Amino acid sequence: MNATTPSIPANVPAKVDVVVVGAGFAGLYALHKLRSEGLTVQVFEAGDGVGGVWYWNRYPGARCDVESVDYSYSFDEALQQDWDWSEKYATQPEILRYVNHVADRFDLRRNIKFGTRVTDMALDEETLRWEVQTESGDVVSARFCILAVGPLSNANFPAIEGLDSFDGGVYHTAHWPHEGVDFTGRRVGVIGTGSSGIQTIPRIAEQAAQLHVFQRTANYSVPAGNVPLDDETREAQKANYTERRRLSMASGGGSPHEAHPKSALDVSEEERRAAYEKRWELGGVLFSKAFPDQLLTVDANDTARVFWEEKVRAVIDDPEVAELLVPKDHPIGAKRICTDDRYFQTYNRDNVHLVNLRAAPIERIEAGGVHTADAYYEIDDLVLATGFDAMTGSVEKLRIVGRGGETLNEAWAEGPKTYLGLGIAGFPNLFNLTGPGSPSVLANMVLHSELHVNWVADAIGYLDAHGAVALEARPEAVADWVKECSERAAATLMPTANSWYLGANIPGKPRVFMPFVGGFGVYGRIIAEVAAAGYKGFDVIEE
Repeated sequence: MNATTPSIPANVPAKVDVVVVGAGFAGLYALHKLRSEGLTVQVFEAGDGVGGVWYWNRYPGARCDVESVDYSYSFDEALQQDWDWSEKYATQPEILRYVNHVADRFDLRRNIKFGTRVTDMALDEETLRWEVQTESGDVVSARFCILAVGPLSNANFPAIEGLDSFDGGVYHTAHWPHEGVDFTGRRVGVIGTGSSGIQTIPRIAEQAAQLHVFQRTANYSVPAGNVPLDDETREAQKANYTERRRLSMASGGGSPHEAHPKSALDVSEEERRAAYEKRWELGGVLFSKAFPDQLLTVDANDTARVFWEEKVRAVIDDPEVAELLVPKDHPIGAKRICTDDRYFQTYNRDNVHLVNLRAAPIERIEAGGVHTADAYYEIDDLVLATGFDAMTGSVEKLRIVGRGGETLNEAWAEGPKTYLGLGIAGFPNLFNLTGPGSPSVLANMVLHSELHVNWVADAIGYLDAHGAVALEARPEAVADWVKECSERAAATLMPTANSWYLGANIPGKPRVFMPFVGGFGVYGRIIAEVAAAGYKGFDVIEE
């Protein structure tokens, strides 16, 4: 079967054990795992192919910030040994090839209906089954529902006056045309300098006649240090996969790299710089975890910030531009550190101009360009690198009705409330994967997906073995977990940044720090202990 031409089931069954929403890494593994347990599974995917975020995000320069060898499934040893990654940090096309390979290898497409968006999910309180409806008219009854919609899948379109009147091309990084875009000789504006902006700006600069980068907030970014992987490196990685995975599952973020054992303040300047240099060479987001206290105290954080500033200022020719590109409003790592490929050097190009929106905000957009408070920029094409309504945005698009007719959006009106990030009071047998209340985007999302799916599969097996029909989080367990997540976050520097971890990029969204910051390994042990104690904090509902 051609991996780019998905099959669509002719008939969706009226009744299944499990409905899964989404066919990204989490949804695909959920399908494989639960089907292998003898359950009937129906997956609905809004896109026309598998891959989730890697299906939609095709912008130039899109690349993972977790090493390829780690950002991959661990559930099948033959798959680990057979697949060869070409680079240290894989690009979007290579990740999508991998996901398609997995879908074909395990014959997953036959239980996925593509191009189908779920709209409604309603609980039958008598049977505790869920009725799931789609835009295309499908109606399916399921014992269990799994939301595998991803924490970064609902694009954030900025509310800028006149945006709809712009005559040129408008492209959002999260909805990039599959055929690509040629900016050769064009005057291009990019709004946003978060992760997608930082990755795409250098690539667009190579084509565009003029590139105007509209920056409201400077962000920390570390070079990927990307290199091709040769056969010798791949063989060594594969030979060590068992230990690599063990370290990853026990780590803070799902990668096999451990922080320095001492505080950043308890070592010599020479030792500290050597540790930071090692992380700089490793590349990417893990720079924030060189020392265990980097995100706990300002003094420790400042040692990382000073090192970073020295590195970045050294590669920017114009000190005034460098001053604008160095963040001053948050500790390094309090927002996710971006991963780049010569991003800061791009501002040394004659065709690249940085526009400081702090000094002169965008006032409106018209047919031919962008008006800021002090200038007008003629633009042929506009790129919106404005990110996502993260963590909850994709769930909010669904109308999910639980006990007493309460919708999930109503239950989460003041911010998401979960137990372990998995269960929700009033919504039995509904599991949300890798979202708020879990490590989520603070961890390697592929291994996180496996951890959650395995837990859900075991929970279903437990119910079946005990003649029970449902698992439902208790309200007091939810309240305690929300409090624990909040207290853990408050003990760090992370809530001090206006980040999408808090929903700060979405006007009107409740400011709640959504991920669990205690570490991936710690979280894994907590949810395992809950299961071992007969699903403590959940009501096990019998027939």
